[in-house]
Amino acid sequence: MPWPLISALPPRARRRSIAGVTQTASEHHSPGRPDDGRDPKKPPQDEHGPGGEDQQEEQELEDEAKERSSPSGEVVYHAIMQEADEELERPSSALFWSGLAAGMSMGFSFIAEAVLRAHLPHEDWRPLIAKLGYSVGFVVVILGRQQLFTENTLTPVLPVMKRKDLKTLGNMLRLWGVVLAANLLGALAISLLLAKTPAFSERVRATFIELGHLSMANGFGGAMLKGVFAGWLIALIVWLLPFAEAARFFVIILLTWLVGAAELTHVIAGAVEVFTLSWAGEKSWISTVGCYVFPTLIGNIIGGVTLVAALNHAQICAGKEHGE
Repeated sequence: MPWPLISALPPRARRRSIAGVTQTASEHHSPGRPDDGRDPKKPPQDEHGPGGEDQQEEQELEDEAKERSSPSGEVVYHAIMQEADEELERPSSALFWSGLAAGMSMGFSFIAEAVLRAHLPHEDWRPLIAKLGYSVGFVVVILGRQQLFTENTLTPVLPVMKRKDLKTLGNMLRLWGVVLAANLLGALAISLLLAKTPAFSERVRATFIELGHLSMANGFGGAMLKGVFAGWLIALIVWLLPFAEAARFFVIILLTWLVGAAELTHVIAGAVEVFTLSWAGEKSWISTVGCYVFPTLIGNIIGGVTLVAALNHAQICAGKEHGE
């Protein structure tokens, strides 16, 4: 448009016309003009340089690999540490009621196993199927976030090993004492119901007594040694769960089934079994506590603390020292 006509237009239309003229001029400008600095015969280069696309693609692949890879031991360690700090801050009353619920819930392991065992044929494979019931109580307790003593042999120990102060140690012993007492009280209550009430058939109640005698057959040394391995496996569940995600249920089932199928000893699950014997008059209380509960408790603590908490804590600390 000629300039006189453009100058006669309103201001807004005038600006649009000038912009159009400028754009048309730039489109007809020589591609090899000096101010452009580009050779028209050469294709335009990527703004990121010759290897920009390759570097960007490689970075994307690395990011995707990090997302899909398993978390490192240090990440799991810090996740458990955070959970341990939360548990140590809980008041004793909350720990007690949660522990009492856990002790009673562990009775469902005994009930489920006895029901399966009572209705399966007397074959060599019967214990392998019946021990699936042993996992029921652990599933309820762990997924329900109840306080189970053997599960808590791992989490509160890590802050003690890291901070090395008497305050944290005392807090850990407080948690241990409250949870253990509440768990045993819950086991005592549920075993009383199993032994003294007709809630289950005579066939199942006879199986309760049979399983109780099998647990007592280990003796002091056997109960303690088997308790080491049981404490190890149960505490390992805690180490595996933070990033098991959808597989949490199967992790609990697999490891607790192994505890039962291998006839290892667990202080709370086993206490329900042997307490039922005492309530039924089959064994004295001194025998059940002295020959099963006490040695199993020692074994579970050794397995949970020494073989899991200490070793896993050591590998993280050793990795940090090596990195430094």
